[in-house]
Amino acid sequence: MARPDRRTADALRPYEMHRHFQKYPAGSVLIEMGNTKVICAASIEDRVPFFLRGTGEGWIAAEYSLLPSATETRTQREAVRGKQSGRTQEIERLIGRSLRSVVDTKALGERTIMIDCDVIQADGGTRTASITGAFVALVEACASFYEKGKIFPVKDFLSAISVGVSHEGVPILDLCYEEDSRAIVDMNVVMTGVGRFVEVQGTGEGRPFTHEELGELLALGEKGCRELISYEKDVLGGELVWLVGREG
Repeated sequence: MARPDRRTADALRPYEMHRHFQKYPAGSVLIEMGNTKVICAASIEDRVPFFLRGTGEGWIAAEYSLLPSATETRTQREAVRGKQSGRTQEIERLIGRSLRSVVDTKALGERTIMIDCDVIQADGGTRTASITGAFVALVEACASFYEKGKIFPVKDFLSAISVGVSHEGVPILDLCYEEDSRAIVDMNVVMTGVGRFVEVQGTGEGRPFTHEELGELLALGEKGCRELISYEKDVLGGELVWLVGREG
């Protein structure tokens, strides 16, 4: 099977993250997965949703947007249309849920960290790239208020990747748009550093998939997530990587 960029079935696209991409957020990252590029920024707000007021717990929320020029055909801004699409809302919830799964909300204190994920170029896998990049931005943001000797709010590493069954029937890792648009099965996998699944979103778009195919896709997803988490550690470096999971 020949992939558009001649990768093997179990290979990620070339990837890179640039920290401190923006001046003003407490944490910011530009993540590139092949031709997909997303700016992920983490801003700290000294307030929480009404249901957490007085509890001593914090919150992680996400906003996601696709710039009009991010795709081959210009996409109208949702602000112009006057409402968010169901897809956007779904992705925002996914990013928020994923990040909260590795956060100690008590250690966060009564503050909200707002994660903004802005896709400046889309070529498949924008939601999974957003989660991976947002995690690094989140660690940066939490480090900005962390006090030595206390529990660091981020308990474990986190990454996400897409997997699928190609139109030729082959399980593949990290689909670009051309592959995703023709895939028989499409799936997103979110995993923690200790290897636990946070979320698995899979759909048989061309046909139902088998238990065997599901196992192959999960194995590919785990491989991709582990590779990205290893890279996250390199990106964070000795300056921050030791904070994740620290309890004092």
